[in-house]
Amino acid sequence: MNDHTHIYEPHKQLKLGMKIWAEMFRELFQFRELIWRLFIRDLSAKYKQSVLGNLWSLVMPFVAIGTFMYLNHAGILDIGQTQMPYPLYALIGLSVWQVFATGLSSGANSLVGAGDLITKISFPREVLVIASMAQSVFEFLIKFVLIIVFFLVFQFSPSWNIVFLPLVLVPLVFLTVGLALILALLNGVMRDIGNIVSLLLMFLMFLTPVLYPIPGKGLLFFELNFLSPLVNAPRDLIAFGHIQQPGHFMMAAGISLLIFLVSWRIFHLAETKIPERM
Repeated sequence: MNDHTHIYEPHKQLKLGMKIWAEMFRELFQFRELIWRLFIRDLSAKYKQSVLGNLWSLVMPFVAIGTFMYLNHAGILDIGQTQMPYPLYALIGLSVWQVFATGLSSGANSLVGAGDLITKISFPREVLVIASMAQSVFEFLIKFVLIIVFFLVFQFSPSWNIVFLPLVLVPLVFLTVGLALILALLNGVMRDIGNIVSLLLMFLMFLTPVLYPIPGKGLLFFELNFLSPLVNAPRDLIAFGHIQQPGHFMMAAGISLLIFLVSWRIFHLAETKIPERM
């Protein structure tokens, strides 16, 4: 065997102490090709034998936007004023939300869906969660093409600060991966977790200003929901060129990073037990 061949040792973390963080990042870098291959595999499997293929990722936004526009027109809901044409406002909100929702749902099921890959091959299992998150980000890129089309259709000129959009999305990605790591572990013990996550995401979407601006009433609730600034920040950047509530966003970003780091550490500690539960 080549002397430079990397052998993954999941028990090594018990000997490293605080140096484990450097080792964890080093492992992810060394297994980057596996992450890419898993991403391609999952993406191909998702749209295999599908007539519309990747276009299915655009169906849900159109259905949701159309439903809310109808309810608003019929007087059943009062969406209120938005800083851009409502279809564009809702499309951006849904696209950002689905980075979280799709990543969390697929990440929670990533270990269970890996099958023999976990029990027969030794590798850092968090790459499965990260590969599922990569698929969510890819679907956002597809939706962003539609967002550009909406810019043209509604003759809306976004701020040039839209170039910083990837940076604004980073805290949401950290939060999604962090929560997905914990849920993936729990799903290995209790298989109902995947269904529970899907149910909770449906309610949580309507409790977060994804399809509507933050109302005057209940403002405290939306301020406590740290998903709100993470969803609103990309729209603010596009419409105004800056984040309207930078303090809330920075707090939510800090919480997201903390959740990610704590969850990753817990996941790494439990990693040696994962094959026994699958």
